[in-house]
Amino acid sequence: MRATNPSPPGHGGVPQRAQPRRILVVEDERDIAELIALHLRDNNFEVCLAADGHEGMRQAFARDWDLVVLDIKLPGPDGLTICRSLRREKSYVPVLMLTSKSSELDRVLGLELGADDYVTKPFSVSEFVARVKALFRRIDSLGKDLPGVEQPILIGGLEIDPSSRSVTLGGDPITLTAREFDLMLHFARNPNHVFSRAQLLDHVWGYGHEGYEHTVNSHINRLRAKIEPDPAHPELIVTVWGVGYKMQRA
Repeated sequence: MRATNPSPPGHGGVPQRAQPRRILVVEDERDIAELIALHLRDNNFEVCLAADGHEGMRQAFARDWDLVVLDIKLPGPDGLTICRSLRREKSYVPVLMLTSKSSELDRVLGLELGADDYVTKPFSVSEFVARVKALFRRIDSLGKDLPGVEQPILIGGLEIDPSSRSVTLGGDPITLTAREFDLMLHFARNPNHVFSRAQLLDHVWGYGHEGYEHTVNSHINRLRAKIEPDPAHPELIVTVWGVGYKMQRA
């Protein structure tokens, strides 16, 4: 599951394409689903709706999607289950989760399972559409739509393959969430460059994450736990005190 190659940027910051981006929305609240679909279609997206987890699971694997929007609370398989199933596939599809304001655990679990972003209910439709556009801009800028054109990046014992979105350490595979991989890839493409938390939020997370610098810290800590021999004394992703973080490359 992958998007087709982007064309030059057009209206609203989303590249113009020969075919509109295809979005699957899995949401059991009919009014919310139809409102989302209306506004996405107004922005030239092709939208398909699924009203429960069983239909959502079937639709998610029935064709290639450019984005899957998953409500967490669904009849049948919930959004977390569908997200987990999608992430078992070799090919990559962006996932945006819809979660309730009170369910911090669901949001954390969604991100851990590989969701690319989440929107908290109740939300404004304009914010939702802006998040969708920002997600596509970030995907395009990271080159996910161009498999096979970038060689693996070697840093120390790490091998980061942008085409397959895989990471190995000393030949052993490392399991990363979608966001952890994006953060790792951004560092690897810019070795020895120091990024502030705000810059990382802008480059890796995109729109709507102002004030979430702690998110960067938690992702850095999780990456270190997976790739550093001694996470308490990191040698690859290092802190530059008072400035931010960098990936150290000799």
